[in-house]
Amino acid sequence: MFETVPLPLSGFTSAKPHESGLALPRPIRELPDELISQIAAGEVVERPASVVRELLDNALDAGARHIVVRLKAGGVRWISVEDDGRGIACDQLTMALRRHATSKIASLQDLEQVVTMGFRGEALAAINSVAEVEISSRSQGQVTAFALDGRSGEIGPVARAMGTTVQVKELFFSTPARRKFLKTDATELAHCLEAVRRHALAHPEVEFAVWSEAKLTEHWRAASLEQRIADTLGQEFMARAIAVSQITSTLRLSGYTGTPQASRSRADQQFMYVNGRFVRDKVLAHAARAAYADVLHGARQPAYVLRLDIDPSRVDVNVHPTKIEVRFRDGREAHQAVLHGLENALAAPRAGTSSPAGAEDSMGSPSVPPLRGVDLGGVALVQSDKPPWASRGWATAPLELASHRVTDLGALWPARSAAAADQGDGPVLPLHTQDGGSQATGGTGLGTSAGQSWPLGRALGQLLGIYILAENQHGLVIVDMHAAHERIVYEKLKHQLDGRALQSQPLLIPAAFSATAQEIACAEAHAQTLRELGVELSLLSAKSLAVRAVPASLAQGDPVALARDLLAELAQVDASDAVRRAQHELLSTMACHAAVRANRRLQLEEMDALLRQMEQTERSDQCNHGRPTWRQITLRELDAWFMRGR
Repeated sequence: MFETVPLPLSGFTSAKPHESGLALPRPIRELPDELISQIAAGEVVERPASVVRELLDNALDAGARHIVVRLKAGGVRWISVEDDGRGIACDQLTMALRRHATSKIASLQDLEQVVTMGFRGEALAAINSVAEVEISSRSQGQVTAFALDGRSGEIGPVARAMGTTVQVKELFFSTPARRKFLKTDATELAHCLEAVRRHALAHPEVEFAVWSEAKLTEHWRAASLEQRIADTLGQEFMARAIAVSQITSTLRLSGYTGTPQASRSRADQQFMYVNGRFVRDKVLAHAARAAYADVLHGARQPAYVLRLDIDPSRVDVNVHPTKIEVRFRDGREAHQAVLHGLENALAAPRAGTSSPAGAEDSMGSPSVPPLRGVDLGGVALVQSDKPPWASRGWATAPLELASHRVTDLGALWPARSAAAADQGDGPVLPLHTQDGGSQATGGTGLGTSAGQSWPLGRALGQLLGIYILAENQHGLVIVDMHAAHERIVYEKLKHQLDGRALQSQPLLIPAAFSATAQEIACAEAHAQTLRELGVELSLLSAKSLAVRAVPASLAQGDPVALARDLLAELAQVDASDAVRRAQHELLSTMACHAAVRANRRLQLEEMDALLRQMEQTERSDQCNHGRPTWRQITLRELDAWFMRGR
């Protein structure tokens, strides 16, 4: 039917291999040492920043407390790293540039329990094969320092204090093709600065200075972790950061994570360390993303500086030439530590402790401990010994309110039976105090001073049937009532579910679809997990599956799309995590439908009841979709708008 027309291939000929200059098959033989080193350099040294990273690793392993990095042309022309570490003895200088020569490991047991930043003994040899290297060092007990020329191998005395200086000149001069792949000097300089920044965040006790073209570009003095993070990432990050601490029998997670309001459009402030080594690990990154799943809006990225300390024998760092990837013996253990550590840090509401609007008087406030023991309509939340606002000087608002407060949050949704609530059709969750009495806040009989003692203040009224206006001691609080109520219902539904399977609804006509081999294997392996999610899949043929039941609350949705999403999630993460995430997504959908809608007129008592319950609900600063639920406008901002005091 169709005529085949040969297409000319520009630049290609049909010549035989020997006619086109291609070599004929050669015998197997050993490669020259120089070529071996250059091949290794291609794996280890990608750009000047790779050299900076390797030299910083060596300096830190030597116990340095002051490190100076000097660069020219973004590190392409010249890199110098000076430290005040232990130094290298004169008789060992020549060994430093040999391949696979290192002082950090000596046996397989050492390799399986690496505690140093470097360990392979490849970096200096690889760098020396593609650049001009000179090492000058003085160790303790030596009268003078000695310098080694990497090309000639000559050693001579030089003047230097104790420590080591490594100079790398004309990177990739011996492999000009590699040099052509480098970017502009400004771009390479930025990568070098990022390499130093990663080390600086992991070692706040070490002073780092970076000079570029004889000008001081960055300088981080030895300081506490909090100060180092502020100096490195800016005061704005620390002002919106929450301390993270999670300790188990085998590992410890510590550091700081940004609030949802500190999220960014790019993942450029995500620093994860394992035993002090910066890594990019899919397991840990997935855990961090999952912890922020229902508090971030859209494709926003969280910001964090986290360190995971674990027994070196339980993590393999010998995975990637650049040592930026690791492999855990128990990946789920590490995943759960990061997930729960971040979830606990993000759980407590920040009303009265930090302002999503970024008000000056509320920035930098400490994180709030989770709530323990408050019974909200039969839902076991958690409440700390002190109320969340105690650390900011808020007056303690008693949960036992005056008798004239008679309205509860049950008025905010249509009345439903308790049985229906248990089935997920919509909760009947009145707000209760610890003694079982109904709690609501009266708007008419409440004094201003008492209302201002609460983090979200006293309700003043509604704006266009959408927003609640409230007054607290900082100024004006604006609350999106639908978003706030949606979060309250969502958190209660999560506690009510408590691991129980979701109710499913059989499909009248099963939905069949073509499935990959991976999807079929996943459906068979996780059949029980899928049933817990209210989804029933069956095998139709070797290449197709059928959806026979879906969650009752999503009966009107696309069953095939739901099944594919669940199978993809189950294939990537642990089954229990996939169940948990899928359940939460379903509950989020139900909460959105159950929450109070716009244009619903509320009484002041109902508004106050909603504010009080927001103060006691985890993650109440954002709705289920990551949108903020409230904003603070400070009195200082109001005065500035109206030029009071000028």
